[in-house]
Amino acid sequence: MNPIPDRPIAERIAWLFDLARRHGEAFRSPDAWLARQRYLAEHPTAIAVMKCMDGRINIPVATRMPAGIVMPFRNLGGMFDLGWPHLGEVVAHHVERMVGDGRRILFLITYHWSRGNPRRGCAGFGYDTAAAIVHTQQIRQQMEHIFGHGHATVYPLVCGFETDEESLTLHGNDGASLDLSTLGADDQPTLEPRLAALLPDLPAQMRADLLPLLAGNLAHIADIRAQIARRERQLDIEHREWTICIGRGFDFLHTPNQALIIGPYSPNLAEPVRKAAGIIKSNMQAGRIPADGFLLFASVPYDEIGVDRARAELKARFLSRFAADVIAEDFPELAACMTQRTAVLDWHARQLELLAA
Repeated sequence: MNPIPDRPIAERIAWLFDLARRHGEAFRSPDAWLARQRYLAEHPTAIAVMKCMDGRINIPVATRMPAGIVMPFRNLGGMFDLGWPHLGEVVAHHVERMVGDGRRILFLITYHWSRGNPRRGCAGFGYDTAAAIVHTQQIRQQMEHIFGHGHATVYPLVCGFETDEESLTLHGNDGASLDLSTLGADDQPTLEPRLAALLPDLPAQMRADLLPLLAGNLAHIADIRAQIARRERQLDIEHREWTICIGRGFDFLHTPNQALIIGPYSPNLAEPVRKAAGIIKSNMQAGRIPADGFLLFASVPYDEIGVDRARAELKARFLSRFAADVIAEDFPELAACMTQRTAVLDWHARQLELLAA
């Protein structure tokens, strides 16, 4: 069991920001930079993923991709609606920027579940995997409404993520699916024809750029199974979240059950803040985390210095203030033990910059 949630709040906060620092240093290393450049030269399709805030869902690790290739969209419960004004703008801006560079975009629209125990699935959907799949299909339809049904430039692909073995399931347009957990290393040469049969409208370049993810996932599944056989992998992980993150730029937080991440997308941000605060309160009451405090952490990324960074700073301060006000109004006992941290993130360097109170 991860000992972090048992530590005093000051030590937990120090651990979190040290984790962010180490993640940024690794991202900026020459080896990591060269790996990203080489990968993008070989596989030009831009890849984005829409996923739950659950720290177990780490697509780059599960597919053995270099860090920084995937553009993440994370939200509490994995719930998105492209009709939300801010989300629609962020997605459209990302697509326009990639198309401007001459790149196609593959969106992995994910849900997650557990084969061994439904209660290890997505709490946001009440552990109802069928409902989660319906939601991802709705997002796919919204993407087609915005970017077209031809899929020549933007391809929305629904994917399941089974958290016990960290395996991917790809869903085709006609109800068929490809469950990688049913394949082995010997099946890697068959991935291309399987993918072509499942997604016949997937452009050839996109198919070529998706194949390394599938091959990487096969290798990853084999490693996970070996860990389970050696009893080195804990499956029944107790929810012990002690941080509420609001905003974007939390890629470094893939340690399971440490944080509740709320993307700044929904026009009704108060509701997910209340849900997250309720989870923190129940964790304290059940003794899963110490009652000495929790962290409210707001972060907003920026692409350029100057105006873009200044706007990110104002937005981060607003999100922090907004969430704190919601918690103070509905959970005054929690507000009394709340620590706030506000930051902007240099997106290109993955470097957090804490703002003064």
